[in-house]
Amino acid sequence: MNNILLPVAMMALITYGIRFLPLGLFTKKITSPFIKSFLYYIPYAVLGAMTFPSILYSTENMYFSLGGTLVAILLAYFEKSLLTVAISAVMTVLVLGLLF
Repeated sequence: MNNILLPVAMMALITYGIRFLPLGLFTKKITSPFIKSFLYYIPYAVLGAMTFPSILYSTENMYFSLGGTLVAILLAYFEKSLLTVAISAVMTVLVLGLLF
């Protein structure tokens, strides 16, 4: 039992430390426009980096996934609803899978 508690305690400490350090170190308000804009776009970049590889390898054939992704990006660019984008991407992958 003690063999499990030590790693769990260490993970909790490290996780808490990572979240607390920015709060503890940066007590002043950030005034630099460059740093503000950099921090503003970080969540989108991380989300894209985590999601995009999973999208490409979600089907048997990467080209089918790429086709669905391109349809989704195109429809999102033209500001279609989320439901329309999702259904169109899934249907594109389905049709490509049936045709090829």
